[in-house]
Amino acid sequence: MTTVGILGGMGPQATILLMQKVLDAVPARDDADHVPLIVHQNPAVPSRIAALIEGTGPSPLPALQAMARDLQAAGADALAMPCNTAHAYADGIRAACTLPFLDMLSETAKALEGKGRIGILASPATRLTGIFDSYLRQPYVAPEDDGPVLEMIRAVKGGASATDIAPALTRAAEQLLPRADHILIACTELSVAAPLLPDDVAWTDSLDCLVTRIVEVARPRPEQVSPR
Repeated sequence: MTTVGILGGMGPQATILLMQKVLDAVPARDDADHVPLIVHQNPAVPSRIAALIEGTGPSPLPALQAMARDLQAAGADALAMPCNTAHAYADGIRAACTLPFLDMLSETAKALEGKGRIGILASPATRLTGIFDSYLRQPYVAPEDDGPVLEMIRAVKGGASATDIAPALTRAAEQLLPRADHILIACTELSVAAPLLPDDVAWTDSLDCLVTRIVEVARPRPEQVSPR
C-alpha cells in the first residue's frame, strides 16, 4: 500500500479523528488490510489565525515544511493535512519535498458539486483569507458573526467533546440555512460534532472528503492484493 504522511496537530483531536475515520473506512479483515499512516502530531505549529488574520504571530510555513521533509524521510509516499486553514500554505508545503499532496479543499469542492448554495462553517482565518474561493464553483455564505464558531473551535482545542458543542453547531448551521442549501463543515475541530447535526440539515465535512481520498490513494487495486 501507499503510506500517507499526516501533517497533524492542528489541532490534535482533529488529527486523531482523521486516523479513526481512515480506520473505519477500510473493510479490513486483519491488521494488514488497514492504511499505513505516518503521523506527525505537532501541536507547536504556530497559530494560523495569529499569522493570517491578526498579524501577531510567526508564519506556520517553516514548521509545516519541516514536517513535510520529516515525513518524507520517515518513508511517506504522499502527504495529507487535516486542517482547512493551513491549506493557505499548501504551495509552500509542496515546494518543501517531492511527495504528492492530497489537497483536502480540492476534494471537498468535488464533493459539493451540484449541492446548490453552500453555507460554510469554518475558522475565521479560512473564511477571511478566501482560500476556498479558487476551489468552489458555487456561491457560499458564512455566519455574520464569527464569534460562536470560534468559541466552538477553541473549546474543542481545549478538550470539549462532540456533545459539548453539538447544540452550538446546530444553531450555527440552522442560521445559515435560510441563505444556503447545504452546509460545509470546513474546520476539522467542528468535525467532531458534525454527525450530531439534525437529520434535516444536509451537510458535507471536509475531513470526510480527505479521508476518502487517503483511502483511494493508499489502498492497492484488487489485482495487487496477494491471495491469503
